[in-house]
Amino acid sequence: MGRTVIVIPARYESSRFPGKPLALLDGTSLIQRTWQQCVAALGPDDVYVATDDDRIESHCRDFGAQVVLTPTTCPTGTDRVYAASEQIDAEAFVNVQGDEPLVDPADILAVIAASQAHPGEVVNAMCPIDDESTFRDPNVPKVVSAPDGRLLYMSRAAVPTGKDLGFRGAWRQVCVYAFPTPALKRYANHGGKTPVEQIEDIEILRFLELGIPVRMVAVSSASLAVDVPGDIARVEAELRRRGHR
Repeated sequence: MGRTVIVIPARYESSRFPGKPLALLDGTSLIQRTWQQCVAALGPDDVYVATDDDRIESHCRDFGAQVVLTPTTCPTGTDRVYAASEQIDAEAFVNVQGDEPLVDPADILAVIAASQAHPGEVVNAMCPIDDESTFRDPNVPKVVSAPDGRLLYMSRAAVPTGKDLGFRGAWRQVCVYAFPTPALKRYANHGGKTPVEQIEDIEILRFLELGIPVRMVAVSSASLAVDVPGDIARVEAELRRRGHR
């Protein structure tokens, strides 16, 4: 298999957290912390930040990241990865969302390994949910998959559940994806969000709606995403607990 690269999509405008990539966690920006974890997996030559914002571009170049400028019109991070892929010489593209400062490099490599073992398939990571508050949190996409790993559905709702709507264990998405180029191109060329993707605001659902299968891979529970400003203190506390500087 040819060269695999990681692309970190990063936009300044966000309805839930404007300027999120530049938010500081114990003095280091969210985008830099995510980049550092990606570099630990593949090295700096194979990690790119894809953005449409001059402030993010300048900041990333200051700490040594490779940056690809992409259009402002990209509706999702995956669309931005596709825009970046047209400027990068590689055969496989891994999307690591820029709000995953604690993503485990080993988990990134596990997604890459699954992608190499199943060429032509989209691969996404997931990990167990072990508390009901996370299960009920609409900021956390929940995963419903078949025993063989095929993604059946993903939702911000508390799923799967029974008639009593109780919590019996579940999985959440970890925002690390691997894309074969044909699937990525078809995704981006669709021309906008698909209906259920629009409702749930979960970009991976576009693949399902287009009939493109997604394989889920279980990884560790090491990652904590920053979705809203209130997540900063929680992630900072975890950074300190793990000895990150």
